[in-house]
Amino acid sequence: MNPSFEQGPIRPPSEAGSLLVRVSRNCPWNRCAFCRTYKNRNFELRSVEEINRDIDSMSEISEALQELSIREGDRGLISEKVVNIVYDGYSRFDEYHRAVALWLYHGGESVFLQDADSLVMKTDDILSVLRHIRGAFPSVTRITTYCRSKTAARKSLAELQSLREAGLARIHVGMESGLDPLLKLIHKGATAADHIEGGQKIRAAGISLCEYVIPGLGGRLYSREHARETARVINAIDPDFVRLRTLHVVQGTPLMERMQKGEFSPRSDEDILREIKDLISGLEGIKTTIVSDHILNLLEEIEGKLPRDKQMMLDVLERYFSLSEEQRLVFRLGRRSGIYRRLDDLSEKGAYGELKNIVDHYEAMGKGSLEEHLSAVMNRYI
Repeated sequence: MNPSFEQGPIRPPSEAGSLLVRVSRNCPWNRCAFCRTYKNRNFELRSVEEINRDIDSMSEISEALQELSIREGDRGLISEKVVNIVYDGYSRFDEYHRAVALWLYHGGESVFLQDADSLVMKTDDILSVLRHIRGAFPSVTRITTYCRSKTAARKSLAELQSLREAGLARIHVGMESGLDPLLKLIHKGATAADHIEGGQKIRAAGISLCEYVIPGLGGRLYSREHARETARVINAIDPDFVRLRTLHVVQGTPLMERMQKGEFSPRSDEDILREIKDLISGLEGIKTTIVSDHILNLLEEIEGKLPRDKQMMLDVLERYFSLSEEQRLVFRLGRRSGIYRRLDDLSEKGAYGELKNIVDHYEAMGKGSLEEHLSAVMNRYI
């Protein structure tokens, strides 16, 4: 029987090069109004024995790939040549070999524990899994995971420190907002105080912390308060990273149902940029790095380390708003279409002309046509 293992549906973009080890299935909370990832799926904890069997399968596949590399004259290294052999549609290799090959090609150093809240496991069980990973793969230097802030708050500082000593290097937390009425509205199941307690405890344990924030989540009702209170909570935690994830409401979520009933009014791209400006302006006395590494974010270049790069990030926003209306429409279309990544891309005349023609086409179709097209394009990224 060929070795196989489970993998969950998602991981952070920053973990693209990580080996995915599924320690639980789905989300123990699973009520957030904006999320459909785990809807209609039951949460399950996997046993340590089951998880470790998956890790052993990954190790077995790794050894087979190294043997393939030796036969191909690459001295056991997983080179581009080896990866191409594994990914060849006519080869004998399956999805499990492809996943491990790609991980080894990227260095074989990072592992991400899935699914939505791995630390809901008993600490001793997580420690057993961490040790098994390190034993099976001595090359691993970094293990990361998702965790709810409330779950982190329930762990003792000693427990979190033991996880760090066993190899847990970073925790990704979906803060979403620091505004309590909004957290209640979206059924986050956590308060601003929970975010602060969990975040501070992770930081005190010496584990790198990445908090995710959703610009636009407050809609028209809470936009300003969402930005202000989120900045307050971030200031209280001083996480290593804050990653921006612009809201795009999708079918199959309670938030979409509210929007269709007129109970939630989404913000425009430019309103969301103003909200991000308010958020960044409110960040004080911290050394957090702001990251805008998702296709849903209009301005990918709003990135930098505080306090050094605060003005630079604000200047990027000012530069966007200094553009003409035509330039802003062209940039939005180019960004949403994957053609543009930075404001400087507007200077490429060929692409600009083609995008301008598309903008003119939708504008001629009537009010709202371009916005409908842009929304449809964004649906592809969710």
